[in-house]
Amino acid sequence: MASALVGQLTLSGGKTKIPALLYGTAWKKERTKELVVQALRSGFLGVDTAAQPKHYREDLVGDALRQAFSEGTMQRPDVYLQTKFTPVAGQDKSDMPYNPLSPVPEQVRASVASSLHNFRNPDEEETYLDCLVLHSPLSTLARTLEVWETLEEYVPHKIRNLGISNVELATLQRLYAAAKIKPAVVQNRFYPKTKFDLAMRKFCRENNIVYQSFWTLTANPKLLASEPVGSLAVEAAVDNEIALYCLVLGLGNTVVLDGTTNEGRMRGDMQGLNNVRRWVEADDNRQKWDSILSQFKALIQEP
Repeated sequence: MASALVGQLTLSGGKTKIPALLYGTAWKKERTKELVVQALRSGFLGVDTAAQPKHYREDLVGDALRQAFSEGTMQRPDVYLQTKFTPVAGQDKSDMPYNPLSPVPEQVRASVASSLHNFRNPDEEETYLDCLVLHSPLSTLARTLEVWETLEEYVPHKIRNLGISNVELATLQRLYAAAKIKPAVVQNRFYPKTKFDLAMRKFCRENNIVYQSFWTLTANPKLLASEPVGSLAVEAAVDNEIALYCLVLGLGNTVVLDGTTNEGRMRGDMQGLNNVRRWVEADDNRQKWDSILSQFKALIQEP
C-alpha cells in the first residue's frame, strides 16, 4: 500500500504523479493569485481548484501558474493541476462557465473549454489538466454518467485523469462499474460524521484510487488534540497540524488538501512534512512510527 508520506503517488493511469499536499484554493477570492504564487514558492507541487466562480477563482489560479512558469522556477510538468466540473446545483446561476439551459454534454464541454482557457500555456498544444473532478454526483446515476461519458472524450490528451468529489460509496461503486475511464481520485471530507470514510477508503485502496482528504484540520479538533498526534508532534518536532496531516497520509493511498492563507504556515507545512519524512526514515524511529500510526488507526477505528 503506497503512502504519500514516502513520496508522490502515481495515479491509476501510471503516468501522473500526485504530491502529498495539494494547495486548496476554495474561498480565496481576489487573493487567489497571490496565495497560489506563495504556495508554489513555498514548495507546493499540486493545486486544486474548480470551475465554480461562486467559491473559486480558477482564472487567477491560471494567472499564478503562468507567472511561476515565466519566472523559470518550475515548468508545467512539475505541477499537478486539478480542477472540477460543477453541476448546475452547485453554481451561482448569475456567474457560471456554461449556459445552465444547455444539454448536459454541452455544459460539460463549455466548462472544460473555460478551464483549458484559464490554464492556457504560451504553446496552446501543451495545455492539459492532470485531473478533472466531478464536483458532486448528479441527481441520478444516468445523469452522472452523462457527465462522466462526456469527460471521457478528453482523456488522455486534454485531461489525463478523472475523479469525483463529495460522493458516497454506493454511488462510487456504481460509477466505477459503469465507467470506461475509471475514477483515479476521490475527494471527500475526512471527518467523524462519515466514520472517516473507512469503507470508502478501503474501496479506493482495492481499486488503486487516490483518496484526497479535505476538512482534515477544521472538522477534526478532537483528532488534532489526540495522543497519537501529540506524540508524533513531539517526536518529530513539528506542529500538531502537520502531525495530523502526516498520520492521515500514513493511512496509505491518501493525499491531503491544505488551504492555509498564511505564507509562513505554507513554508512550515512543507518543512514539517519533510521533517516527519526524515524522522520516519531513520532506522531507530521506524518502530515508534508504526506504534503511533497504529494508535491513530485505533482512534479512527481503522481495521
